[in-house]
Amino acid sequence: MTRPPVRTLVVPRPGVLEVAETPEPPLEDGRFRAATVVTGLSAGTELTWFRGTSPYLATGWDAELGLFGRGEPQGFPVRRLGYMEVARVTDSRTPAVPEGSLVAMAYGHSTVVHGDPVTQHVVQLPAGLDPLLGVYVAHLGPICANGLLHAAADVGGSELADGVRGRLVVVTGGGAIGLLVGLLARVHGAAEVVVVDPTPLRRAAATALGLTAVDDTAEVAREVKTRWRHGPADHGADVVFQCRGTAAALATALRCLRPQGTVVDLAFYTGGAGEVALGEEFHHNGLSVRAAQIGRVPRGLGSAWDRRRLSQETLALLREHGDAVRAHLLTDVVPFDDAPALFTELSERRRHVLSAAFAV
Repeated sequence: MTRPPVRTLVVPRPGVLEVAETPEPPLEDGRFRAATVVTGLSAGTELTWFRGTSPYLATGWDAELGLFGRGEPQGFPVRRLGYMEVARVTDSRTPAVPEGSLVAMAYGHSTVVHGDPVTQHVVQLPAGLDPLLGVYVAHLGPICANGLLHAAADVGGSELADGVRGRLVVVTGGGAIGLLVGLLARVHGAAEVVVVDPTPLRRAAATALGLTAVDDTAEVAREVKTRWRHGPADHGADVVFQCRGTAAALATALRCLRPQGTVVDLAFYTGGAGEVALGEEFHHNGLSVRAAQIGRVPRGLGSAWDRRRLSQETLALLREHGDAVRAHLLTDVVPFDDAPALFTELSERRRHVLSAAFAV
């Protein structure tokens, strides 16, 4: 049987997104074929590829040494974007993934995937879960859960609640990651969660999710520290989750912390963070910054926390609060063929979304 071509979103050159078509190869033994139902957009990361500002495009990355600066940078065309896919298994040559199952994966904006359960993270979604919510399960939700795990490790804990239970939490950045981190912190027992963001739409979504939302003004750190007093010369948030990729947001995060507090940083700074003044609050209050990157969990917790468990924590959150996430976070669902127009509108700041997805 001849199948229609596989359609994939690619960036042939900066500022252009196209739908490329390729023949679908035969399905190999040990793999499964899944037809995409919906694929989510991670705007912060994907727009760096669309605009040509990703550091991978400017310089080589030595994965072994963990250094940028040598080797060949990745060039155009960029053939893989995205990591938030939900697909229906139509054919399977492996008992690990049965036909008919709905799975969450991270394989990019493509209409079909030939998955390999040995090498890829595959999450079978439970019956009754809105497939649209599945876009958060394989990768973006684990990013957020891993942020809480880093906060836990910072205080000697090993469970998601350990870093936030009973604590005063600030989240800088009210995008998809910031709002899910804030919701996870609230669900896991934070005394209060304040989301700091300059965008009214994001603040409204934070409030709808049961979080406190404030504008990112010059006085926000003073307001937070006036509100939260622990003792003499001890004011501010116990922990700040930094979820917005700007130097100004990182500076705000540091200013909001109580002495010897920690910023758990989930942001991606495409232009660096040159505006952060390390001689000010960072130095005088003895602060720390922990990078919570999805490629690794905190040191010593790898045997207990893998991607599968982080996805299961995401599913637990969505089972309990999925209706609110669908109503207030997943703001835009557009046809797959409309993706190029949406990318352009977002890049030119003519449109704002909290979280978007492309329906196939």
